[in-house]
Amino acid sequence: MPKLKRELGLLSVFCIAAGAMISSGLFILPGLAFYKSGPAVILAYLLAGILVLPSMLSKAELSTAMPKAGGTYFFIGRSMGAGFGTLAGISAWFSLAFKSAFALLGIGAFSIILYPAISLWQIKLIAVFFCVVFSIINIIGVKHTGKLQTYLVIILISILAVFIFRGIPQVKNQHFQNFMPGNMKTLFMTAGLIFISYGGLTKIASVAEEVKNPSKNIPLGMILSFIIVTIIYVLVVFVTVGVLGNGLLRPEPANYSLTPISDCANVFMGSFGKIVLAIAALLAFISTANAGIMAASRSPLAMSRDRLLPSIFEKVGKRFHTPYVSIILTTVFMISVILFLDLETLVKTASTIKILLFAFVNIAVIIMRESGIQNYRPKFKSPLYPWIQIFAVIAYGFLIIKMGTTPILIAGLFMIGGLIWYWFYGRIRSNRESALFHIVQRIKAKELPTTSLETELREIIRERDEILKDRFDHIIEKCSILDIEKSINKEELFTLVAENISPSLEKTPKIIIKKLIEREDESTTVLTDNLAIPHIIIEGEKEFDILLIRCKEGIFFSEQAPKIQIVFVIAGTRDERTFHLQTLAAIAQIVQNPNFEKKWLKAKSKEALRDIVLLGERKRL
Repeated sequence: MPKLKRELGLLSVFCIAAGAMISSGLFILPGLAFYKSGPAVILAYLLAGILVLPSMLSKAELSTAMPKAGGTYFFIGRSMGAGFGTLAGISAWFSLAFKSAFALLGIGAFSIILYPAISLWQIKLIAVFFCVVFSIINIIGVKHTGKLQTYLVIILISILAVFIFRGIPQVKNQHFQNFMPGNMKTLFMTAGLIFISYGGLTKIASVAEEVKNPSKNIPLGMILSFIIVTIIYVLVVFVTVGVLGNGLLRPEPANYSLTPISDCANVFMGSFGKIVLAIAALLAFISTANAGIMAASRSPLAMSRDRLLPSIFEKVGKRFHTPYVSIILTTVFMISVILFLDLETLVKTASTIKILLFAFVNIAVIIMRESGIQNYRPKFKSPLYPWIQIFAVIAYGFLIIKMGTTPILIAGLFMIGGLIWYWFYGRIRSNRESALFHIVQRIKAKELPTTSLETELREIIRERDEILKDRFDHIIEKCSILDIEKSINKEELFTLVAENISPSLEKTPKIIIKKLIEREDESTTVLTDNLAIPHIIIEGEKEFDILLIRCKEGIFFSEQAPKIQIVFVIAGTRDERTFHLQTLAAIAQIVQNPNFEKKWLKAKSKEALRDIVLLGERKRL
């Protein structure tokens, strides 16, 4: 499978998330949102931020457990199955492409400031031009995309900070007198409309596979961008409403200003301020479109890897290491959206799909946690689990209902299309295990027939933590494992050990038993009240093996050690003495983990026992 390069650091993560949020949602939407709910638009922006917080925490958790390309698709597919994964992948792709197309239209809309006579089709053609330009940048490489994003966001935040500090003294109290002309229903409907403004926050999850140290950089980058951008949103909208008031509205047919922030800057900073904020808006649209194309194109890539889309979408360029086919496909779709959908339908549809996907992501966290999958090991865990996820699902359902019939119908058509595609294409080619399957099996109290998800998660952890296999790992991958159901004594244990380990060491069971008894008589190999590490030296050269043993009912070693449940048997020739000591040190480091014993006794299978050792924290040679 082609690999993507890890080239994005914390600053890039922050700038991709922040830049994907600060765009049309701030520079165009306040006019439309004010038209819907009046000065309460300030509360609507804050409410939308609060509603996106559970999804940010859930995605941060899932991203640190599974930092793979595709983000939402990958999380939902691994938690709820390939059918839901297909639906989520196609929907996530559409939603991200819609958001980016909305930003590109913003570039065209702000051309009005420079050329007032510009037509709607000219605006759309400008958007198409920039769509092609950013696609080329994305194909050239994610490193270049990340650098461009960083420069854009730093300049953008600096301009907005000046706008806020210069604008606050100009705010007029009378513009807030009729603060909420509508009701709570109107407020929530406006928050749902604005929700897309925060949608970019979790875009970084789609490119998690390309983030350096994802366990730290993804959650920290998300949290920083959420806090900073939410403050910017609320303060910028507060200044805009406080300075312009009903000046945000326009006569028919537009009803509202398409350039509200620039119009506000014009009041207290003059034409120079208006132009500077227009430049800021253009930078914002560029950053969102740039990040959006990068994130959206990873969904087809991830689906292709899972054989839910044709293999052509999996292609990664040899020179730039980017999924160029997926980027081109995303570009073509975005151009179609730009040319054929109107602004409000575009915004509402993107928001509806995004809200639904966020609901799925919160459900995914619940499924992954409750499945009991041993190798689901997020470095960041969402606080207040599961209440914050349950709240999010209920709130998102309410928001979707308030979005209106048209966006729900369009979103529904996309989902039906996704399910049809899965039924006639993906179902035949992909048979991936999901966490939901583990929950069903646990309820039925049946043994799991496969461990493919555990194995996949093990390899993801290795890649995430940059674990390079050493000789100990290779031996553990191949060694025998005994999972003993009944209580036995020391002699019975040694007989079982000899039967299992003698073929690999090319010695008779009798010799192995003799060596084990002699070693135990020398001094006990019991190290704790629950752990023993019998280790022997045998005759010959270049022979070494390890045997892992669990006995839940306990092994009777002596009166002082009547119930040993964890046993590591080590056997090797004299020339392997150095590695013998290294193995003892490795096991000592693994069993020192406070959760080791609990995990060992709860492991569902022999392969789960093997994974506990393979993924144990230790220094590798």
